[in-house]
Amino acid sequence: MARPRIVIVGAGFAGFTVARKLAKLSHGSAEIVIINPTDYFLYLPLLPEVATGLLEPRRVTVSLAGALPGVRVVLGEADGFDLDGRTVSYTDPEGGAGKMGYHRLVIAVGSVNKLLPVPGVGRYAHGFRNISEALYLRDHITRQIEMAGNATDDAERQARCTFVVVGAGYTGTEVAAQGVLYTRDLVKPWPVLHGRPRWLLIDTAERVLPSLDKRLADASDAVLRERGVEIRTETSVQEASASGVRLSTGEYVATKSLIWCVGVRPDPLVDHVGLATREGRLVVDEFLTVPGYPDVYAIGDAAAVPDLTMPGQLTGMTAQHAVRHGHTAALNIAASYGRGRRRAYEHHDLGFVVDLGGLDAAANPLGVAVKGFPAKVVTRGYHLLSMPGNRVRVAGDWLLDALLGRHGVQLGLVPADAVPLESQSAD
Repeated sequence: MARPRIVIVGAGFAGFTVARKLAKLSHGSAEIVIINPTDYFLYLPLLPEVATGLLEPRRVTVSLAGALPGVRVVLGEADGFDLDGRTVSYTDPEGGAGKMGYHRLVIAVGSVNKLLPVPGVGRYAHGFRNISEALYLRDHITRQIEMAGNATDDAERQARCTFVVVGAGYTGTEVAAQGVLYTRDLVKPWPVLHGRPRWLLIDTAERVLPSLDKRLADASDAVLRERGVEIRTETSVQEASASGVRLSTGEYVATKSLIWCVGVRPDPLVDHVGLATREGRLVVDEFLTVPGYPDVYAIGDAAAVPDLTMPGQLTGMTAQHAVRHGHTAALNIAASYGRGRRRAYEHHDLGFVVDLGGLDAAANPLGVAVKGFPAKVVTRGYHLLSMPGNRVRVAGDWLLDALLGRHGVQLGLVPADAVPLESQSAD
């Protein structure tokens, strides 16, 4: 290789960040390559707004080639690593096999839907980790309301108007909060459905948003309940079928819509790397390198990064950590070539934001708890600052929604068999 080649597998928050930072640091002195199944970076936090008709799907996708000048993008799904031979093998979108050598390797393959051994969930639940799933869910919700409007049987009508969200973390809470507003708009042309849509939010925890400050969680809970969302805490799904779900309380809920937001697990590729894992994630040291392979880095949801602020714990599988992993890994890779010094990853929480739709949100920037409209301003400002592109387009969609409302139609682009829950991964 004429120049040292740095290969990054995955273009989520971690992979995108390390590529962008390395491109700035190297000034063309290294060849930087990203191997990724798609040609875009997906801004996952805004997927609930795609699924509920607030944002168009292209708004949350940022072109890798456009946003990462000087970085070579190779379309493909990584399927093997030869760490001793320093090569990565992959399959391109047309089924062709490829192999690429590297001088430094960054494994940032991300995460997939977390499944639980619950009968029927893999077949009947709808996941929520990529554009295809978000688009399918938007069509599905719209279709259920339209079919309910034409149903002659009252039981069928109510089942189609009932939506069960499992998982009251950030994603599930936002999906339920945005979803109830979306269905409220969808039923306007159908007088027979006014007041019919029913949303349930289920979690095994004692409260919604269990990892958030209790004051903000309580504020979010109040907003959801005010909108009519039924919250079932300390409750799980025992069985799912085509006609409904049975809860651990014994209650049976007739529904055509089971939305699975229980969390994520590392990409299954991690199991085939042949390296040590902890909690399903690749073991790395505080410098984000794999023990025994100083030229191999693992970051993001795929990496078991030690949390130096909480000895014995791992950093969470969040976008905030992934971005900072990427930044630190880039600095350490540059240091390995003699530019700067190597540094350990140490993270201090800057707070979180939860968008509840309408004029409501909850946030704790720098530990300061805010709710309502001030939190909405903080939340949207945070997203606009965090997005690496499409900011004007996203702001434009938000403005159009405020002026004109949501546009609820089926696009029919993603069939159900294209988004099986058990095999969907994060883009």
